[in-house]
Amino acid sequence: MMRAARRLLCIALAATTVTAHAAAPLPAREFQFSVIGHPLQQGRDEAALKRAIAEASQADSAFVVATGIKAASEPCSDKLYAQRHAVLNESAQPMIVSLAGSDWSACINSAGRSSAIERLNRLRELFYVDGESLGTRHLALTRLSSSAKFRSYAENAHWEYNKVLFATINLPANNNHFRAEAGRNSEFEDRLVANRAWLHRLFTLAERQKMHGIVLFSDGDPGVTAEEGFSLLPSFRTKQDGFAEVRKKIRTLAEKYKGKVLLIDAQRGAAAGGDAAAIQWRDNVGHLHMTADWAEVRVTPGAAALFSIKGGSAEAPQ
Repeated sequence: MMRAARRLLCIALAATTVTAHAAAPLPAREFQFSVIGHPLQQGRDEAALKRAIAEASQADSAFVVATGIKAASEPCSDKLYAQRHAVLNESAQPMIVSLAGSDWSACINSAGRSSAIERLNRLRELFYVDGESLGTRHLALTRLSSSAKFRSYAENAHWEYNKVLFATINLPANNNHFRAEAGRNSEFEDRLVANRAWLHRLFTLAERQKMHGIVLFSDGDPGVTAEEGFSLLPSFRTKQDGFAEVRKKIRTLAEKYKGKVLLIDAQRGAAAGGDAAAIQWRDNVGHLHMTADWAEVRVTPGAAALFSIKGGSAEAPQ
């Protein structure tokens, strides 16, 4: 009976070992995603956007992120917003829309006064009505608006793919929409509070889920890889840098994070020399200016270079 009991115990242990191996998580696989770098930023016609969407959709990308839907010179009309929504929604891949300042912050009404806040709210109603991406295939998203305290900020969304956390954050390029002449900058200040909470949530989630990295998509360049004392404003001694607090928050959180952090913005004119796209690194924080209409980024979990430019219209060695 002792031998029989031992035999049964060995069989049970073996079965437990097999089960444990079967339940072990598979290593994260390499994948690609595409970014459309706001081809309408320079006032080109809609054909440039359609071409970028078509080319990005043909690539083997898990999803596509578009930064910006219109040029500053185009009207801030419901008709144009709806037209661009329809164009972006035709993407064969899941399409996530990250707002640009030209979409809302520079808008004025018929009386010549700013209509930025009203237009931003209208974009939220049109583009961010549920927890899914645009495109013929949908990707589930979690929005900052799911928090009762920040229910207005639906444009900030995050999603996870193969142990990498991706997120959009509303940082318009025109000094983060800080208006020196406006007295209390209600829109800027309220969004700053929301963005700080958003960044804290993202880094906390990435740490808890042991994500390999975080990718943030924005319109403006907060200067996270620049030297200390840097300001995006030429005369920063007399003007407030609207990105200063966001930059400090990202750097502080990144110092404690074990993975890589990549920020991608649409400011093509600011890239060094205006050449092809390249990721600039400072410690574990990388920055990519979108210098072309679109680019494909390769993600290789477990590799020393977690992120690299794979192709698109901005292919470059890293």
